[in-house]
Amino acid sequence: MTKTLPPDTLSHPIARANLAQLEAFAQSLAARPDNTRAAYVRDASVLAAAAGESALGGLTPRELRRFLASLHGRGLCGRSLARMLSSWRAFYRYLQEQDADIKENPCTGLRAPRSARRLPAVLSPDEAVRLVEIDATDTLALRDRALFELAYSSGLRLAELAGLDLDRIDLAHGEVRVWGKGAKERIVPVGAAARAAIRAWLPARATLARADPKALFIGRSGARISPRAIERRLADWAVKQGLIQHVHPHMLRHSFASHVLQSSGDLRAVQEMLGHASIASTQVYTHLDFQYLAQAYDRAHPRAKRKPR
Repeated sequence: MTKTLPPDTLSHPIARANLAQLEAFAQSLAARPDNTRAAYVRDASVLAAAAGESALGGLTPRELRRFLASLHGRGLCGRSLARMLSSWRAFYRYLQEQDADIKENPCTGLRAPRSARRLPAVLSPDEAVRLVEIDATDTLALRDRALFELAYSSGLRLAELAGLDLDRIDLAHGEVRVWGKGAKERIVPVGAAARAAIRAWLPARATLARADPKALFIGRSGARISPRAIERRLADWAVKQGLIQHVHPHMLRHSFASHVLQSSGDLRAVQEMLGHASIASTQVYTHLDFQYLAQAYDRAHPRAKRKPR
């Protein structure tokens, strides 16, 4: 057994044949980001554990539905089950590619139970500006400001930020090309503040020893910065900049989408910039927009707030 599978997978009571299929599935995902690959294999291993000694290729939709119901009964929410079901579909697509006898994907038609909609946490425009305006000139501070300015300016995902190469950003034309989910490329505008921060970072980047020739953002050692390092630096800077809530990279992406939508009202443009395959994924920001308007109304209108009984 190689070490492609996550360590926690190996503790599950999984049949040997199913374990071999999981291993092969994990190897087929080698081109995917590390987090995506680990999540897919972890979710597929839950299915294999539920199957016990039954062959994964022979499971029926009824059995998979029973597994989902069991997981739901153990406390998994609809959002988690939907993600798990997506991983199962990907696993069975792989099996179909490997075995011509598997004619149907047993996940077809299965749906996870709905979860209550939770609005993503966002920063106010003032908080976002306070966070990204880092007033420091040491090398890593220049890098961090460029990172955060770009994340807020263009709404990039964490993996997209960490994986960004020098030749993917065009400062002259103010745009960045990124590979998003599903290996889909999109072009996103880069604002003036982010372009200025990146121009300030590039000379400092050149001073780091053994700099990765491709990576736009690198660490002190010269290697490409990792997603975990970005998360840590952002959380640390949020505290230094006086923000009271925990800030993570996806919050900057949410804030970008919410603020652009509040200003433009163009849901389709926000969808394109975020790289959402379906506009339904983007519509959550319309709820945020109304929430913002309702708060502004309550603050401004003299008869907006009801007196408690």
